[in-house]
Amino acid sequence: MLELKVESLKNRGAWEDKGVILPSYDYKKMMEKTIENPTWIHFGAGNIFRGFIAQLQQEILNENLTDRGIIAVETFDYEIIDKIYTPYDNLTMLVRLNADGRMENEVIASIADSIKADMNIELEKKKLKDIFKNVSLQMVSFTITEKGYALQSVNNEFMPVVLQDFEVGPDKPKHAMSILTSLLYERYLVGEAPLAVVSMDNCSHNGEKIQNAVLTIAKEWKERGFVEERFLSYLKDEQKIAYPWSMIDKITPRPSEVVKNNLGEIGIQDMEPVITSKNTFIAPFVNAEIPQYLVIEDAFPNGRPALEEAGVYFTDRETVNKIETMKVTTCLNPLHTALAVYGCILGYTSISAEMKDPQLKLLVEKIGYQEGMPVVVDPKIIKPEDFIKEVIEERLPNPYIPDTPQRIATDTSQKVAIRFGETIKSYVARDDLNAEELTFIPLAIAGWLRYLLGVDDSLKEMQVSADPLLDNLQKVLQGIKVGERKSYRGQVRELLANENIFGLDLIKAGLGNKIEGMFLELIDGEKAVRETLKKYLV
Repeated sequence: MLELKVESLKNRGAWEDKGVILPSYDYKKMMEKTIENPTWIHFGAGNIFRGFIAQLQQEILNENLTDRGIIAVETFDYEIIDKIYTPYDNLTMLVRLNADGRMENEVIASIADSIKADMNIELEKKKLKDIFKNVSLQMVSFTITEKGYALQSVNNEFMPVVLQDFEVGPDKPKHAMSILTSLLYERYLVGEAPLAVVSMDNCSHNGEKIQNAVLTIAKEWKERGFVEERFLSYLKDEQKIAYPWSMIDKITPRPSEVVKNNLGEIGIQDMEPVITSKNTFIAPFVNAEIPQYLVIEDAFPNGRPALEEAGVYFTDRETVNKIETMKVTTCLNPLHTALAVYGCILGYTSISAEMKDPQLKLLVEKIGYQEGMPVVVDPKIIKPEDFIKEVIEERLPNPYIPDTPQRIATDTSQKVAIRFGETIKSYVARDDLNAEELTFIPLAIAGWLRYLLGVDDSLKEMQVSADPLLDNLQKVLQGIKVGERKSYRGQVRELLANENIFGLDLIKAGLGNKIEGMFLELIDGEKAVRETLKKYLV
């Protein structure tokens, strides 16, 4: 049996006989050089990092374009280090899932060390400080999800942990952004060495989010006498500390039982997923789709790895923003949301299975090609037509990507303004287009409102995915009963007029009556959702 251990990799022939791709560089030398003079440290040790970002560094290590790896830091769930990193010598088994069922297995060995971001553990704290003090460090990057940058709760008040960090100062902070600010202060104190702070999370203006969080914490610390004014100047000087924007796109879903069994069948042992006490479902392997995109603003004041040789696009901030806008408003995210809400109502548990449904497949084609593409933002370096074609024909239908509509439907209230609202705004702003003629985006919005009722198309109770506004939304819709039109008393109009949710007043945009009418059709009774989809999608 083969083990995911550095010692086991020495038996290259046994691995290669099983079709497993191995790193071509000397792992021990890479690890020693990285720890001695690190160039890249990454916060957020989950699947997108292990299955995409670390793989990029492996590519340039294999090509002898660098001799350093990445140091991984976990900020939220320290059991990931104890159960997934340490027992496997920081190695990851990457399993690429082709749409034809082929699985490509590669051992990713570019992670030189793994650290818990617990500033109460002196050894971990010292490791982090020493890394940030080293002038060799070029980049600190993040995949901690959009929530990881938030200092305030949904009611716009600072979270208790952040308030505590304000009072404690740089010594033992707990919030990820406070820890980052503390470590940047260490770098400032040893000579103001330059550094790029790069969010690689899937959220708009991610560089701006991380910059705002760092500056907010630093200002609070200055007011309390923990840091000096010059530290703030250091953080604001983008010739010293840069905050590049980025766009990332790759699906790395939760570990698949099929993948685990396949690895076992070819003789790789101990691939069992674990569920941590914080409910992280993670495994020694990462299963991921083949397509992947990473576009980064080229702002690195202390240099950077040659990731363009691994397919990363380096460009200006405006182009990054255009690519992000293309993806989230037209070519991917709105399609995902439409599939998610209708998939849940219709009882689907797989995005790929939905793409075999004639109405749902036609729905995303109409939203993307017919209504989205006329106003798509063209970033020039990636063709929107090619991107959306790959999404609809290859990525969404891939049956080996175990992604669910229930996962995609999470936090939809935080997404609809971008995913649908921006396109509607573009129609409103254009003289040659008429927002009132839109049909399929309104149908997706009506579907979301129907989804919020928590009843599927067979009139059975259905669990609605987590959403910070769920209680408020359902309170507005209270009293509506599927199959009883008389229970509807205009409740959805309050939501349709809410600019905070949709980014504009949909009633003023001329879509209120259309969405309301569709909603009424969707609540007409059992199987009304399917019949409504058939009516509009023929």
